[in-house]
Amino acid sequence: MALPREYTSEDCPVARALEIVGERWTLLIVRDALYGVSRFSDFRDHLGIPRAVLTDRLNLLVENGILARVTAASGRDEYSLTAKGEGLWPAVWSLITWGNEHYVSEDGCRPFTHVGCGGTLAADGRCESCGTRPQPGELTLHPRAKTSPARKTDPVSQALSVPHRLLTPIARTPAQ
Repeated sequence: MALPREYTSEDCPVARALEIVGERWTLLIVRDALYGVSRFSDFRDHLGIPRAVLTDRLNLLVENGILARVTAASGRDEYSLTAKGEGLWPAVWSLITWGNEHYVSEDGCRPFTHVGCGGTLAADGRCESCGTRPQPGELTLHPRAKTSPARKTDPVSQALSVPHRLLTPIARTPAQ
């Protein structure tokens, strides 16, 4: 039996937030949307998430105003973060920082730099060079110093193998 999504006995903002972003896969979908992923197939292929689960999570995020669904010129649905969704960046950054500190070797970390001055993003979310707290669209994600031997070949992984500005849609070739 599946656990309920709601925490009806909790009158707490953390519980309310977890009702939306606390299920498995959801924050990884938000992370990928920050990275510029917009297509269902790209979320599925990059995350290795089952189709039914991805459909459920995308619908939940759209219903709660975190993602917007639009029909692209290709006729496919595409997803983009709303302002409310972009507001999750500090939480995602905190999890990235915490994961890097406790579970990832230094050469496995992806550096983030501030587009405005080229400074590196510090653990507290501030640019180490200019001291500002850049918004996601003002950041560039860089590839890991060390690549894993079983490198992924999906379009998202390929796009992230070079510096990529957050919120910029993943570039695709015409055949994709």
